Amino acid sequence: MEHSSKTALVIGATGLVGTELIKQLLDDSRFEKVVVFSRRSLEKPHPKLTEHIIDFDQPHTWRHWVQGDILFSALGTTLKKAGSKEAQYKIDHNYQYAFAKAASEQEVPHYVLVSSASASPDSKIFYSRMKGELERDISKLPFRSINILQPSLLYGERKETRLGESIGYAIIRRLNALSLLKKYRPIHGATVARAMIHAGIKNNAGKQIYVLDQIFSLAEES
Repeated sequence: MEHSSKTALVIGATGLVGTELIKQLLDDSRFEKVVVFSRRSLEKPHPKLTEHIIDFDQPHTWRHWVQGDILFSALGTTLKKAGSKEAQYKIDHNYQYAFAKAASEQEVPHYVLVSSASASPDSKIFYSRMKGELERDISKLPFRSINILQPSLLYGERKETRLGESIGYAIIRRLNALSLLKKYRPIHGATVARAMIHAGIKNNAGKQIYVLDQIFSLAEES
């Protein structure tokens, strides 16, 4: 993709990665417009930012707005916050897939998804299977390019405390210091966001999957 001014579409803008992504997109001269689709306002006015407050269950009310150059998808929730596996699947899989499908139908050419290092549609673990099924289903859509990032445990500033993640982060950091579980070392949300942008502006046709080490390297590209 040429490094000219582009329109970025974003879902999941209020999460850890999404918040960092919005900051970086608004500061990036390659993007002249950032369009956010969310259930609530970011409440951060900016001349480049357009917000659409939507109901993801009603695609007929918002699909006509899904027009741009790159769709960045960072939507997700926790099982605790969702309240049930069914509710989490609806947000993490169904909403993201429905939005990506609308984007492909509106001829948005490029797609970037934040997935998980453990994603597999054959996994016996619910979260990993859900992420794997989303990757599988997204891969069937006719985007010019599909970029899937598979980070490990994320860290950074969150609006809510996640005790499980905090404990997991501490344990993995301790193991990393002993040169163990390097493939699962934590990664900052800002690093993932930067890698998403670099993946989106590449002119690579087809599907690209970036594992942890590749995400770190991608984030360092100019």
